[in-house]
Amino acid sequence: MMKIFRFFEFAYLAITCFFLYQAYEEWGQQDSRSILYLCFAGVAVFMFFFKRNFRKRIDANSNQDNK
Repeated sequence: MMKIFRFFEFAYLAITCFFLYQAYEEWGQQDSRSILYLCFAGVAVFMFFFKRNFRKRIDANSNQDNK
């Protein structure tokens, strides 16, 4: 189950790369849309670190319960 959580952590990084690429591609065309993509990329980075911290906390609690 933890492998699935780790996969989704890195999926957020892939989503971040996608939104950064989209923001770069549309920077000169529609500025409001590119700023929206940058905001989505920021949220995806935040979610990566949030999920990572949450998974590590669950690992620590499950290891503590097993002892």
